[in-house]
Amino acid sequence: MGRVVITHSTYVQGLIPWLKALARESAIQTITPAVISRVKGRSPTLQLRVSIPIRGGYKLVARRGTTVQEVFVVTELDRDSLQKTVNRHRP
Repeated sequence: MGRVVITHSTYVQGLIPWLKALARESAIQTITPAVISRVKGRSPTLQLRVSIPIRGGYKLVARRGTTVQEVFVVTELDRDSLQKTVNRHRP
């Protein structure tokens, strides 16, 4: 079971429960939510998608409304397997 690193005081609404469910996967070691920013586009529901590879895992992007938050995941899963796992744990 992995862990979710709580480092900020604010998160995209609904993100933390999704990340905690994702952290129960044995192939995921650490999940770290990071920078929050605003974008011009709008996403009516919370979305979490795999973005780019990082050393030891992947960066995910969480979107809701006009807010975007980066999420770093340390895992042994490949990109497609990680996206399927993320989708399976959607709240």
